[in-house]
Amino acid sequence: MVDMNIKDQWDRLDDATRTWLIDNPGCLVLPRTITATIARETGENAECDPHGQMVLSQEDRDFIQSKANNTRTAAPEYRFFDSTQP
Repeated sequence: MVDMNIKDQWDRLDDATRTWLIDNPGCLVLPRTITATIARETGENAECDPHGQMVLSQEDRDFIQSKANNTRTAAPEYRFFDSTQP
């Protein structure tokens, strides 16, 4: 088992896995299914707890939180009438 860093493996993760991580930025421990998916995608086996879950380091949590903050955008502004047209 290795001490895997999500930041170093980010580009090797598929879009669905990255989306899950961004949608769950407060997660301290990754579920066993996500841990297994990351291991399969990266080819590395992360250090896991007895339940097969990966405990995220503070560095991983900060990285995922920054990714989540960067992908969040303001709600779109809906305009029913174009005020620039006479």
